[in-house]
Amino acid sequence: MSDGARITKLDTAPDLAALRELIRKNGALLRDDPELLADLGLRLDAANLVDFGPAALARVEATAKRESKARRMLEATARANFSAQAQTHAAVIDLLEARNHADLARRVDEVATLRFGLAGAAVALEGPERVPAGWYALVEGQVDLILGPRKLAKMGFHAPAAPLFGDKADQVKSMAMVRMAIWEPARQGVLAFGSPDPNGFTKDMGHELVAFLARVFERTAERWPVL
Repeated sequence: MSDGARITKLDTAPDLAALRELIRKNGALLRDDPELLADLGLRLDAANLVDFGPAALARVEATAKRESKARRMLEATARANFSAQAQTHAAVIDLLEARNHADLARRVDEVATLRFGLAGAAVALEGPERVPAGWYALVEGQVDLILGPRKLAKMGFHAPAAPLFGDKADQVKSMAMVRMAIWEPARQGVLAFGSPDPNGFTKDMGHELVAFLARVFERTAERWPVL
């Protein structure tokens, strides 16, 4: 049987072993066929040895690019997380220094705009009693209408909540809203942050940061009774 006939019948694992042995014994068949070498991504170096240069270098370069991109993404994420944590710590200090309910509402709005680059923040509280100055009044049950029954938070744009932002409502394109419960017996409320970016807050985002700020707001607000 000729070598050509043997090669055409190689379709099993033992045949592959035979093919390797055939190439070892007849290396000139591969070296003397430039078109085949090019199809395989190989080339001959000056010492007449098969060099995997083009194919290998291409793979190495592609791997390096992927690793570099992944490293840049990790570094950018780390910087963003560090910045967010630093701003959050500063925001907590700002809220804890509030002197009364009105000052607390003002400070949370400043935290939103100055520290996080948002359109603003709003605080709303259900009745039936009066609400502190600078807070928006809601009817009983309205928190459930805004967030959904028993839901802790809502992310994304929600048109019924836009009036909470007052004269900034037109600037708000997405929202992060968290349920609050203040005083005893508890009165239901909402802490809402508004972004001018439609993708600033999306439904698939986590709400841990805004929920944390809401808990700080609750504890700070409980320092004073509603007069």
